[in-house]
Amino acid sequence: MKTSVILRFVIIGLLWAGLVAMMVARTPRFTAYTAFVIVASGIIVFVPMYKKYVKNDSHRR
Repeated sequence: MKTSVILRFVIIGLLWAGLVAMMVARTPRFTAYTAFVIVASGIIVFVPMYKKYVKNDSHRR
């Protein structure tokens, strides 16, 4: 994997983690719905990136 792809994953991962931390800090209590939102947002953010950069990269070699 190229350095630029790793850097993209790190930057977007840090932004996502920061948003999750803000959401958890501002909710009065942690519920199953909050956990669902966190997991769903992670899937929405990281699965397309994985498919585009990691999975396709292994097919090119």
